Order: sequence, then C-alpha cells, then structure tokens
Amino acid sequence: MLKPVNQIAIGNNSGLMEASGKDKDDSLEFWYKVYFTHAVTTSQTSQKVQVRDISLFIRFAEKEGVTTRSLWTPRLSRAFQDFLRKFLRTDGQRYWSDRTANRILAHIKTFSGWIHQLAPFPLGNPMQEIRLMSVGSNLDVDRALSSTERRRLLDAADLLPSVAGRSKDRRRNKRVDPVDRPMRKNGRPWRNRAIVYALIETGMRRAAVVNLNIEGIDWEQRLIAVTEKGGMTHSYPISDQGLEAIRDYIAHERHLDNTDRSSALFLPALTIRNSNGRLTPLVINQEWEEVCAIANISHKTPHAARHAMGRHIIDKTGNIAAVQRQLGHRNVAYSVQYARVSNKEMLDVLNN
Repeated sequence: MLKPVNQIAIGNNSGLMEASGKDKDDSLEFWYKVYFTHAVTTSQTSQKVQVRDISLFIRFAEKEGVTTRSLWTPRLSRAFQDFLRKFLRTDGQRYWSDRTANRILAHIKTFSGWIHQLAPFPLGNPMQEIRLMSVGSNLDVDRALSSTERRRLLDAADLLPSVAGRSKDRRRNKRVDPVDRPMRKNGRPWRNRAIVYALIETGMRRAAVVNLNIEGIDWEQRLIAVTEKGGMTHSYPISDQGLEAIRDYIAHERHLDNTDRSSALFLPALTIRNSNGRLTPLVINQEWEEVCAIANISHKTPHAARHAMGRHIIDKTGNIAAVQRQLGHRNVAYSVQYARVSNKEMLDVLNN
C-alpha cells in the first residue's frame, strides 16, 4: 500500500546511492518513497498531485505484473498511455481528458528520468519516447450542464434547508420524521445552497468559491470580486437569485462560525474548522455531489456549471465578448469554444 508523502521516511541523502544498489530493494514502491524523500521539493499541494499520479502508474504496473524498476520497459509506458486514453466512465465518457493525461505522464516522465540517472534501466529510460498529446486550448464544453440539469440543481439547492443537515441518528430519532429531526451541529444547508447558486449563477471555479471574501461583494452593482488563479482579480456579475441565496446564508448561518472574524465568505463549521478558516475544494465537491444526488444527476462536476454559464450566455446573446467578460478569460480562444456546436446538437440537426 503506497503511503502519503508525509508518512514517507527513508533516511538521509548520504545513504541514497547505497540504498539504490543492485543488492538492495529495487521495487517501484521503494523508488517511489526515495523519490519523494530526496528529490521532490515542490509545495505540499503539488506533491499531493504527484503522489496521486505516480501511485496510479504503480498500481497499473502491478496489475500488469511489473513490480520492480528493472522490469519497467518502454512497452509498459506505452500501455499505460493507452490506458489513460481509453479508460471510460460508466456513461461512456473518458475518465481522463488529454490535458489531465498529459499532467500524469509529465510527472511520470520526471520520476523515470530521476531513477534512470541513479540506476539506468536495462532498456533505457522507459518514458523517453512517450510524447504528450496535443491539446491546444480545447475546453470540454460538451460536459456543460444542460438547461434542465441547471434548473433541477437549483431546485435541489432550494430544498437543502428543509431536507439536508438533519441528524442521521436513527436510534435517537427513530419515531421522528427525517424533516423534523434536529439539525446536526456541523450541518450548513444555507451555506451549501449559496455555494451551488454561486457556482451556477456566476460560472466561477471551485477555487474562486474558496477564495471569496465577504468584502468582495458589491451588493448594489451585483458583482463579486475574487482573486483567481495567477493572482488576477476578477469581478463576476451574479443574478438577483444568486445574490439572495448568499444573503440568506449570511442571515441564517454565517455568524455561527465567524468567531474569529474571518474575511472568508463561506466558512467551515466550527466542529470541522481547518487551519486557514476556509473551505477546501474537496468540501465544495462533497456538497455539490449531495445536491446532484437530490437532483438525480450524475457525472457532473462543479466545473460543468462554469461551462453551462458560457453556453447560457452564447444561447441568450450570441456574444463571445460577453462570455469572456463573465468568465474572466484572458485568452478569447477559450471563450470562442462556447459557440461550438455540441455533438448532440449536431445529431439533432441531422435527424430533424
């Protein structure tokens, strides 16, 4: 079982070459541990991604009967690349996009190159000839929420204050209707409703929702300013309904968790407070999935709401500049893609 980075302990740098000798452990798991102990110096956030990507490769190799460095060949690397391209979800869509597959392969290229310098592979660096896929600036627009899914998700979000966050203790409340059960101490249905509205009614990313500050809201202009990736500040126009959902959260719940006068708009419950006093993207995913379950919608991520906003603006206005302004694209090439005809739309045209 591969361990997380913070649990890896191999020794000091002086023993690295001795530990990598032919008479020592040559397993892929051993090299994985040594790599993260001696070679990786990136941030913890970046390391978590690298751990996930390299662990995926090692699990694949083990299923292929390869557990040691000496058996890692170029053919195994090509088989893994094919696996990333062809592995499908239950709905028939690819599990990893070309962009994600490239990230995984890039991390494994670095890993194999580092090993090869210390203990050359018998058939040469197995990742040397693997070429990353050309992705350009393509967006997976076809995964956008449909107008029906968008409506159902907002309806489900509106139900949260009455159906979510209730106690799940059946023994204590076995004769009590679920709707009448007491609220869990960490239940925050008004917050989660506001998060869904913020995603759908602005098109902002999960990370932007995490970074939102209460002082970033311009109530009169109906704008929400937030620091985006790359350190740029973008102001998202938001609908009246979206703004009202945020007002409801502030009125009903935010004060319960604002004991340290945090500037963050969306606060974690005090019982599960983390070090920086903000939600994490993982929590955003979990709350989104809860609403998707209520709406009976599957295989749609929070980013599908961003794509839906781009499609919604194109459908209403046909104006690419409006998409660029709403979503904050610095490169108009991304905005143009929302004017693309989807596969389903093309089939509808051909069949009618």
